[in-house]
Amino acid sequence: MLEEHAKVVQFIGVADGITGRKKLQKMVYIAKKLQYAYKEKYEFHIYGPYSEELTLRIEELCNMGFLQEERQDKGSYVQYKYQMTDAGEHFTQMARVEEAEPSLVSCINLMKEKSSRFLELVSTLLYFDHLPKDDQIEKVHVLKGKLKFTADEIDEAFTFVMNLMNQRAVQ
Repeated sequence: MLEEHAKVVQFIGVADGITGRKKLQKMVYIAKKLQYAYKEKYEFHIYGPYSEELTLRIEELCNMGFLQEERQDKGSYVQYKYQMTDAGEHFTQMARVEEAEPSLVSCINLMKEKSSRFLELVSTLLYFDHLPKDDQIEKVHVLKGKLKFTADEIDEAFTFVMNLMNQRAVQ
C-alpha cells in the first residue's frame, strides 16, 4: 500500500515540485492514461478528472513529512505548492520504488510546462477517449463551456497527447 504513496512522492520529486492542486491531479491522471503505473481511481468532477484517493494520499504524505505543502496567498485565491522533502526521498528509497523511466520523466517535465487550464482540457479529452474525436470535442464544449476553449487549443491538446503517446511508445 505504501508503494503507491512512494510513487506519488517520486512523481513530485521528478517534477522538482508542482504548484497547484488541480495541476497535480491532472498530471497524475494524464500519466495514468498513458499507462504509467498509477492506481488512483478518478471520477469526473467540476475541473475534470479528480481522484479523492490522490487528495487523501497527498494529505497523508504531508502529515508524514514526506511532502511539503506551501500555501501561497494569491489575493483572490490560494495556491498550494508541493515539494518532496529529504525524508520523502529517503522514503522512496526505502519503499524500493523503481527509478522513474526516462519517458515518464520527460512526460512529467512536458506537463509541468503547461498551464493547469491546458491540462484540464487534455485530461478531459482523455477522460472521454473511448468516444470518437468529434464527440470528445462536443463533451469539452458542453462540460467546459465557461472556459471557452478554441479550436486551436483543442488541436494543440490532441497534438500534445499524441506526442506524449509517441514518446511513451519509443522509450
